[in-house]
Amino acid sequence: MTPAEARALFPALEQVAYLNAGTFGPLARPVAEAMAGALERDLLMGRIGMPYLEGVLAERAALREALAALVGAEPGQVALTSSTTDGCNIVVAGLGLAEGDEVVTTTDEHFGLLGPLGVSPANVVVVAPDPERIVAAVTPRTRLLALSQVLWTTGAELPVTELRAATGVPVLVDGAQSVGALPVSFAGMDFLTISGQKWLCGPDATGALVVAEPERLDVAAPGYLAQSSYEPDGSFEPRAGAARFEPNWWPAPALAGLDEALRLRPDWWYEHASARAARCRALLAARVEVVTPATPATIVSFRPDTDDTTALVERLRLDGVGVRELPGRGLVRASIGWWNNDADVDRLMAALS
Repeated sequence: MTPAEARALFPALEQVAYLNAGTFGPLARPVAEAMAGALERDLLMGRIGMPYLEGVLAERAALREALAALVGAEPGQVALTSSTTDGCNIVVAGLGLAEGDEVVTTTDEHFGLLGPLGVSPANVVVVAPDPERIVAAVTPRTRLLALSQVLWTTGAELPVTELRAATGVPVLVDGAQSVGALPVSFAGMDFLTISGQKWLCGPDATGALVVAEPERLDVAAPGYLAQSSYEPDGSFEPRAGAARFEPNWWPAPALAGLDEALRLRPDWWYEHASARAARCRALLAARVEVVTPATPATIVSFRPDTDDTTALVERLRLDGVGVRELPGRGLVRASIGWWNNDADVDRLMAALS
């Protein structure tokens, strides 16, 4: 598949320079068709009987295998979730944090990670997203490092596995802006969250949690899928592996859509996206302040020559360029994927003129 053929899979690209995969990736026509086909099957055949149930469970198992392969994990380490926030809540609640425990995080984390930390009884220690400061913040009371691999604000990459090795503290990695945006290996991590609808271009409300040692994390909020058997008093035998953490049932169209989205990704996806991102960073740097370092990530955040970033992003939308404002930071973020081409970057530059 050539870049031109890949681009043709996304009808929305005919209308807009789609530079916002950090929020939602574009839907490819084969993904929409797979979702429509699954919904049509439910409509015509119904959602009843063991063959239907067994088919959906088999699709869930196949999707765990595909997501595991994506990050170099084992299928038994993968739980299907509806968001990275789901994954963060599962981990923070399952660790059994108590008063006096500490969690180290940074000033640039998304609320999807911060929210679960905020309702835990642990003391949340917040430092700048600098490796040396993160290490310095660790004490004998630190139970967890809670970090984004790629910051949603600046696109900077944190060396999460190196920080895990240097501190000896388990690390919960928010992979919302890394998995699908750059090659990710689960090796050396304890927990990794994955978003399906962002860089993977899957349906809404899809995602995963990868757990290195599922049996060492408590099931703090069990759903029906958590158990292999249960008693009248609610006690239960957890399912094997990370599937015990799965909080909810996915509609068949969501399963079909994410499966198809993962199949579509070409071999050259990262090289193409990173080259477009580097070009975007260089062109913007000649005109405005770019806060994204020269990292492997494919986010480019910049500070435009206006205080009203809300109005700027809306004007860009009307000009056919989709980017995101970062509220309260005076920044605009462009997220560049394998479906983008140089013309998309040029369209952004022209619209900023």
